[in-house]
Amino acid sequence: MAERGRLPDPLELAALEDTAARYFHAKPERVAAAAGAETVIRLLPVLLGRVTVDIVGPTYGAHAEAWQAAFLAPMTIGQHQAEGSGADVLVIVNPNNPDGYTYTKAELTRILRKREAKGRWLVIDESFGECAPENTMTDVVSDRLIVLRSFGKFFGLAGVRLGFAIASPSFKASFRALTGDWPVCADAIAMGRQAYADIAWSETTLALLQGQAARLDEVLTSAGFEVKGGTCLFRLARHDRAHDWFWHLCRRGILTRPFDHTPNVLRFGLPHPEDFLRVQRALEAGL
Repeated sequence: MAERGRLPDPLELAALEDTAARYFHAKPERVAAAAGAETVIRLLPVLLGRVTVDIVGPTYGAHAEAWQAAFLAPMTIGQHQAEGSGADVLVIVNPNNPDGYTYTKAELTRILRKREAKGRWLVIDESFGECAPENTMTDVVSDRLIVLRSFGKFFGLAGVRLGFAIASPSFKASFRALTGDWPVCADAIAMGRQAYADIAWSETTLALLQGQAARLDEVLTSAGFEVKGGTCLFRLARHDRAHDWFWHLCRRGILTRPFDHTPNVLRFGLPHPEDFLRVQRALEAGL
């Protein structure tokens, strides 16, 4: 249990970052804790300044919002345009939210080396990185690479508000200057240290989630959906009557995510095992 009657000790914060660094296979001096990956996203324009920005999309909307709030005009580019981006900053969400598109580590490394040579930044949001551990870039050392990681998604503790920036020591120092001496709360430090130290739990949980995602795909396919992608934490599925399915499921207390830019798809969060049967029955009932 965290000690809530005092401010977190700097040594406790350092211990969290050390534990997270081992989990990420990164160097501790490159790992900076934050109150969620969202905090890193919102502070990037402050830290990187007046730059041009390309964002591979469609993707998580907060990335564009952050740059727009800084009176910049980020451009959305396609997944196969990333390597040719000439912007000062290139933002890639990997695996992508909502379609789960994933660049391989080799592809990202090639993109990074080209950008390094021209003094350009590569920002990779790995909030769903646990779902594709073979492609993480957290162990790659580069002064032009910033990797974001989220605690809440894979560990199912979004309310803890814990995330990380993995970047150069100079970036970490600038970032810490903005977030202050207590960037995360005592509970986040305690939970993060325990969770990131339990590698066996992470490996077992990943295998379970992958199995549950495959099971959900079968149920969606039986209901007439075409599974278009996703990760082990969510699935993206297409149906010509996606709008009707959205309301059908809402009436049964099941919330999915529709998209204005692609109205014939829905994103399904992976149901908790106790809720899976209820989701399955709602899909089997049909429209």
